[in-house]
Amino acid sequence: MELPHPRPYMAAMTVLPPSGLPFMKMHGLGNDFVVIDERQTGAVVTADLAIAMADRHRGIGFDQLVAIRDHAAADVELVFYNADGSTAGACGNATRCIAGWEMGRRGLPMLNIQTERGTLTAVGIANGAVEVDMGPPLLDWADVPLASAMDTLELPIDGAPTATGMGNPHCTFFVDDLSAIDLAARGSEIEHHPLFPERTNVQFAQIVGPDHIRFRVWERGVGVTLASGSSTCAVAVSAMRRGLAGRKVRVDMDGGTLHVHWAQSGVCMSGPWAHVFDGIWRG
Repeated sequence: MELPHPRPYMAAMTVLPPSGLPFMKMHGLGNDFVVIDERQTGAVVTADLAIAMADRHRGIGFDQLVAIRDHAAADVELVFYNADGSTAGACGNATRCIAGWEMGRRGLPMLNIQTERGTLTAVGIANGAVEVDMGPPLLDWADVPLASAMDTLELPIDGAPTATGMGNPHCTFFVDDLSAIDLAARGSEIEHHPLFPERTNVQFAQIVGPDHIRFRVWERGVGVTLASGSSTCAVAVSAMRRGLAGRKVRVDMDGGTLHVHWAQSGVCMSGPWAHVFDGIWRG
């Protein structure tokens, strides 16, 4: 599949191989990604390339773009870009997708993945799903980070949300009626709240039953998405800290379900992944 791009001035900002830039399209529960394997292509992803490819009308479209690189101490290194060209320290669904693909390609039962968040471990589980240990949650205000010292369990914002760092900042509201929330309006507002100097992902969550949560998410630099892996971890941890759930929970999103276990090593997230198609970006 070849996808032309009508804005050549964007391509001029990055050097593409003469034959075009190979990419993969993947998704985890509808949270979709363009994946570029820099080990094979020789091209280096830039923010300008990410912005051009992110355009769902003139480009390919994605929630995040992921660059795969070699790493001296891990099996692979992943670098994440949001649709607006900004970078993210973590992306749980993309990590699961690439881990599943890479383990299958190399015949490995597990994978060590270097990210800005640190080294994450992924393992294959039943029915082709993948579990990723996303590492311990960051619960101190300075690590989220927040703008000033405060208790992260209940922030001084209307609705008393909980702040969590999972390699990127998260702000989780617990509500009685999820359908009553204007996610686009509230998400955009809270993403840029002055308490979050690096902006934040925003989740609105409702407790469905014992150890069962439903939430919707606004991702910083992207907007409303069908799912988010790091947000799933943040919602689960927030519910556990507030006594609303146990250490193992089912978490439902618009795009589907993930399972989270807050283990001693870190927050383990598991679920399905999909490799949708391969293509060539001509720029």
